[in-house]
This record gives sequence, structure tokens and C-alpha cells, in this order.
Amino acid sequence: MLKIVELTAYQVRIPLRKRIRHASNERSQTDNLVVRCVLDDGTVGYGEGVPRDYVTGETIDSTFALLQRSNLAEQLQPGADMSAVATIAERLSLAPVSGDERGCQGNAAGCAVELAYLDAMCRHLREPLSTVTKIAAPNLYQDHKKVRYGAALTGSRGNKLRANAFIFRIYGFAQVKMKLGIEGFDDLKRLRSFRRWAGKGIDLRVDVNEAWKPDEVAHRIRELEPFHVSCVEQPVSHAHVSTLAAVRKQVSIPIMHDESLCSRFDAERAIEEGTCDLFNLRLSKCGGYVASLRLAGLAHEQGLGYQLGCQVGETAILSAAGRHFASSVRNIRYLEGSYDRHLVAERLSREDITFGWGGWAPALPGPGLGVSIDQQAVERIAIRKEQLI
Repeated sequence: MLKIVELTAYQVRIPLRKRIRHASNERSQTDNLVVRCVLDDGTVGYGEGVPRDYVTGETIDSTFALLQRSNLAEQLQPGADMSAVATIAERLSLAPVSGDERGCQGNAAGCAVELAYLDAMCRHLREPLSTVTKIAAPNLYQDHKKVRYGAALTGSRGNKLRANAFIFRIYGFAQVKMKLGIEGFDDLKRLRSFRRWAGKGIDLRVDVNEAWKPDEVAHRIRELEPFHVSCVEQPVSHAHVSTLAAVRKQVSIPIMHDESLCSRFDAERAIEEGTCDLFNLRLSKCGGYVASLRLAGLAHEQGLGYQLGCQVGETAILSAAGRHFASSVRNIRYLEGSYDRHLVAERLSREDITFGWGGWAPALPGPGLGVSIDQQAVERIAIRKEQLI
């Protein structure tokens, strides 16, 4: 009988090629969790999580502590077929976290373990990760041979912003997200400059990263209307998210949840209170591949939109997992990710799966994640390593 003989967690420190700044944080490197799963036939799978304390309350240290006290050996049993594998992945449960009412303080850890397991089992069964969508969420399944990513503008202004806007236009991007709410930045001036240099044809949305106060949100959103903004992401802090129910009735631009959409608890609350029009799904933030499918399914049932986002500093492991999600799920409104060579100094894969001209990128048809992870690269940049099984 097939067995899992090794489950290893690594803390890897990934340098970024440029400093990333937004209203909630600024960073030039990221500490990610990589999990390696080995079957007794020699098959190896990888998963990744990106803990962010200001999003889900997780740190890299808390993910290691949680994994060590979770009963993984009994839960992660090989499945005989893809249906069994998907069921085991969905039922994976980490140890409880005290005070975690929202059910999200183990999401990065759970995502890394789930993806490592799915990658190993899909490779063993010679199936791409996207098959999990067909099995677990057939109502969402749609086969896309290629997908199209958007670009992102973080803490740039002046000549740098104008140059980026012009480059995005020449490069052929159809969608761009601009970060707003950064202290000392004039949001309207930046938007005006972007539209002038990028043109009116690009779908422009903005991400405020919780920077605005509840009593100013409606006014600030209305100020965006002349710039044909298609969506406003997380305009207030999670603590004040309930105020957006009234704001939605006062504005015409749709509102998306990100920091306030980390779990099913969050999603059901948003639906019940009517606080958003779209969900931002990010695999690590939302607890993994199957959990993200479930949130997409809930949004679809309730007539809400959803995008697939990404965490700053994802390596090719999460990029590949996101590619499988994007190439197998219908009606994704916006798509972020696969910034690999543009952003991280260590992508960890032998292949370069960064999006190409216009943001286009092909589906990954190979088994599992469809990329070859360089174990020597993982070991080289790891600053911590612990055996889980």
C-alpha cells in the first residue's frame, strides 16, 4: 500500500527584486513556508503558504508551531483515485487556534500542506492539479487553454508611475490594479496621471488595503468615478467592514473584500450583511486550493463576483497552483499572479512560468503542479527546517 514517508516544512527567505509598498505594509523580502511531501514510491510534491499577520493573524513562527501540534500523519493518507484525494484534502484539519473566531489563523499552514499532498498524489496518479476542480467543484469547472493576468501598480508616483503606465499600455495588459491610500501620496493625482499615460482602454481597479476611515469612504469612492474605476478593494479595516453595507447603497463602483475575506465565516458574514460585490480569493490567505474553490462556489451561488489574487513574494509553487485554479474555474473577474521573474529573486522552479506579452500564460498540463521544483534551491535558501512526518 502506498504511504507518505516524509513531510518536511521549510522556512525560506525570498528576496524581492524591488521594494513593495502599500498602505498596510512595506517589504523587500518575504519569509514563506514550503512543505515537501514524499511518497514511498519516490514521488515528491510541494506546497507553499505565505503567512501575513496583518491579513490572517499568522506569522512564520505560528505556522511551524501549528503544524507541529497538528495530527497530520493520521489525516494524510494516500487516496486510491482523484475523488478520494480531493476528499482527503478538503477534510484536512489543523489543530485549533485559541480565539480564532474567523477560522483563518492556520490558512497559510493548511495551504502549504494541502498543496504538497495534492501535488504528490496528482503526480502519482498522473493527473494535473486542475483535475481537483473537476472533481470537487464540477459546477465551476471550465477548461481554459490559456489565461490572462493583470498588472499591479504599488508605491509609484511621478515619472515612475507615468513610465509604468506607458509600459503597461505597450505591453498589452487589459487590467491593472493600483494601490491607493499610501501615506503622503495624492491618490487622485496618481489616477489622473495613470489614465493620461495608459489610456482609457485598460480596466483599472484600486486597492486601498484598509487605509480609509469609515466616515470618508463613500466620498472617496465617488471621487474615483471620473477615472472609470471598475472596483474598489478593501477600503476600510476589517474591524469596520460592516459599515460598507450602507456605503454600497451610496456609490456606483463595486466593492471587493480581501483582508475581510479569509474564510467561510467571513464569506457568510459578508453575504448576510451585504457588505461587498466581489471576493478576492488568494490560495494561501483562504486556506488552500479546495477551500478557495468552496468560496468561489459560494460567491457564484449568491450572484457575487470573484477574482483570484496572490500574495507578494509567492514562488513558482503558489504561482503554478494559481495557474491551475485560473485555467479550470469559470467566471474569474480579475486574475493576479505569476509575477515570478519580475518580482522574486528565487522562483524555486526549474521552469519560468512568468506570464508573457499582454499578461497571457498557458495552462500547465503536466501532472501535479506541472513544474519541477529545485530541491537544492529550497535547501539553499531555507533558514529553518522541521520534520512533520
